[in-house]
Amino acid sequence: MAASGERARHWRYTDLPDVDLLRARYIRKTFVRHTHEHFVIAAIAAGVDVFHHGGSDQYAGAGSLALVNPDTPHTGRAGGPEGWQYGAVYPAPELVADIAAETTTLRGTPGFVRPVLDDPYTVELVHRVLRAADEGDALAADTLLRVAVTRLLRLNGGPLPRREVRTAGTRVAARARAVLEDRMADPPSLARLAAELGSSPFALLRAFRDAYGMPPHTWLTDARIRRARRLLDAGTTPSEAAVAVGFTDQPHLNRHFARIVGVPPGAYQRERKNVQDARRRRLLPSEA
Repeated sequence: MAASGERARHWRYTDLPDVDLLRARYIRKTFVRHTHEHFVIAAIAAGVDVFHHGGSDQYAGAGSLALVNPDTPHTGRAGGPEGWQYGAVYPAPELVADIAAETTTLRGTPGFVRPVLDDPYTVELVHRVLRAADEGDALAADTLLRVAVTRLLRLNGGPLPRREVRTAGTRVAARARAVLEDRMADPPSLARLAAELGSSPFALLRAFRDAYGMPPHTWLTDARIRRARRLLDAGTTPSEAAVAVGFTDQPHLNRHFARIVGVPPGAYQRERKNVQDARRRRLLPSEA
């Protein structure tokens, strides 16, 4: 990516174990429709981030934040030829819930109401979290993260709507999702899956898209990348992870991984290994 002017680093800091970190500049890169298990808090430093969310394109320019709740389908691309530059933190839902319970009056599962918020102050807080993590300043990184999340919840927070299975279509979609999760490495065709569930292909397609915001094949790719990330975190090689989740080979994994996570799986794993090595070093007795 360096030759094209694009660069990205996706990492974790050992003293923020429930948070993914990203610093990136993208020009021609596009993110396909996908979801995250964690919250997305992206602080735009330059350019415009365009992402499809909730049925329409959203535009986040410099000084604003792109905010996405967990398991919410969205895309991403530049809003102009100059690309966009940003820093992002991805806190786990449990961490955000703990912060909300301690510092706000929100009830239920907390989340963000609007996907774009113009707030240069919080943008700077997010970038300060990343700088503190880079410098190994655990106290500053943790403090600034909690201040940023609290501010966002107070400015733009609300309880997330509870998803309940109420119709036959959503029940079939949930069963289809369970089948795909269980048979990820060798999934059935749409016709065979529908027949197994007592549905028709197009009825299943509509029900799945209504329930999860994307068709089954797109959801499956997203789920494969999630599982691949967990395997990479556990030390599985990219080539082994590719086969384990159902990709034909490592280049197949590389292509989809970069279009969802933002970096290749090898670079992603190296950063995770750095965190694990740092954690192990801290457990060793100090040298005299």
